[in-house]
Amino acid sequence: MTVTTTTLPRVPRRAILIFTLTACGLAALVCLPLWLGGGLAEPFAGALLPVMMFTPAAAVLVVMLTTGVPEKGERARFLGMWPLRPAKRVVGLLVAAWLVPPLLVALGVLLAAVFGWVQLDLSFAAFSDQLAQALPPGAPLPLVGVVVVAQFAAIPVGALVNSVLAFGEELGWRGWLLPALRPLGTWPALLLSGAIWGLWHSPVILLGYNFGRTDVTGVLYMIGGCIAWGVLFGWLRLRSGSLWPAVVAHGALNAAAGMVLIVAATQPDLALAGPLGVAGWIVAGGVALVLALTGQFRRQPELAPPRTPPASPALDARPGPGVG
Repeated sequence: MTVTTTTLPRVPRRAILIFTLTACGLAALVCLPLWLGGGLAEPFAGALLPVMMFTPAAAVLVVMLTTGVPEKGERARFLGMWPLRPAKRVVGLLVAAWLVPPLLVALGVLLAAVFGWVQLDLSFAAFSDQLAQALPPGAPLPLVGVVVVAQFAAIPVGALVNSVLAFGEELGWRGWLLPALRPLGTWPALLLSGAIWGLWHSPVILLGYNFGRTDVTGVLYMIGGCIAWGVLFGWLRLRSGSLWPAVVAHGALNAAAGMVLIVAATQPDLALAGPLGVAGWIVAGGVALVLALTGQFRRQPELAPPRTPPASPALDARPGPGVG
């Protein structure tokens, strides 16, 4: 059943431009010390990257204050932060968002092994060597099997911890940008928001983050990965009417992203074997295809139902665009 939705009457082009330039500009500004220094080798790089993750949230504040989109009084609803209803659907999708992304990452690792993009080593010898190099000289090496089990067991907990940082991104991408683009139609909104999300990563990707590529190919791989996973995160947002499943799914993906490095015999090409590489595209794309064929993208509850008839054209109650 297609659910009538409430959305913006038209694409707020000026607001989207301000949001995109602000998010990308702030991300570049945060990463500037890395570009002026030693890149990702800088000891403070690990502190700057979480700050970068909150630049989309900062862009949301800027665009709301400068454009009034969405209008005051409906912002929490528009962003999907509140209310959490229908509760049963939101909770169900929260659980799926927490547990399914690590399984999809694992499936991507198996797919990469089938295509020869990664050589698996279930004795974890390479991972043991990495542990030895990370320990201080003379420190005893823990049992690698125990460490591996602990790593995998920690993923669900890591998903919740990572969700705190993922909120900074998701408030921008699936909280504000996706609903703002919805007048284009569901699929154009999903694809375009994913592409902008990928492009936003450019300041760190060009330093070698994620793929070890410091040219435009790294950016293109990241855009591809963000489009693929962005469709799934966007579906969670549209299907639940809530931001929180997308936040948890993003946190779960980040928590499981290093899985391939634990089981690989040698350093793989993450542009092919990583969760944001080609293997991840295939897995996420396959799930999106199943969702599309079963009509899941048509089932969208209201994202921003007004409490009273709108007093300005910023928000207007009209039928949603359905499938674009």
